[in-house]
Amino acid sequence: MDMILASKSPRRREILENTKVKFSIQDSQIDEVMIENEPPKETVMRLAYEKALKVANDNKDALVIGADTIVVIDDTILGKPKDEAEAYNMIKLLSGKTHNVITGFALINLSLDKKVIDYELSTVTFKELSEESIKDYIKTNESLDKAGAYGIQGYGSLLVKEIQGDYFNIVGLPISKISTALKEIFDMNLFYGG
Repeated sequence: MDMILASKSPRRREILENTKVKFSIQDSQIDEVMIENEPPKETVMRLAYEKALKVANDNKDALVIGADTIVVIDDTILGKPKDEAEAYNMIKLLSGKTHNVITGFALINLSLDKKVIDYELSTVTFKELSEESIKDYIKTNESLDKAGAYGIQGYGSLLVKEIQGDYFNIVGLPISKISTALKEIFDMNLFYGG
């Protein structure tokens, strides 16, 4: 069965490439609409499902993987910053605090009429960051295309004091949980490429 990753994220692609599975990539290009008062876990699962379904509708025989990652602090969702000023404010807000990183994922095969919609949650604690450290990080240009304005796999690792949970979830694809679902629901084994 063909597998399609419904994401243009290079980080998600790299995580999936670490397995033996062959897959192609199609960006879903959906509008990521936030619904007021929707719980964060519901938001990421809904967006992941919308991404996967959009691609699955054109590829009914394929297994499509969709994912969406958000950063949540004090019940506030931090998406991708609009500009450097917003990125700075996000990092300042996270400084010295613990926040959640939630990735929703959806696995869909329309011809088999099978789907899995789930999420993974990890916690990240930032060090107390000086103004200089925040500005130095923003200058790396790493923050603009990432939820919460940081990437843990890059310079963002220098901001982190501690993580709890799945590291790959924080990067953007909880591959261990996805692997379990693929095996149980779709009889696919990522150790052997499918």
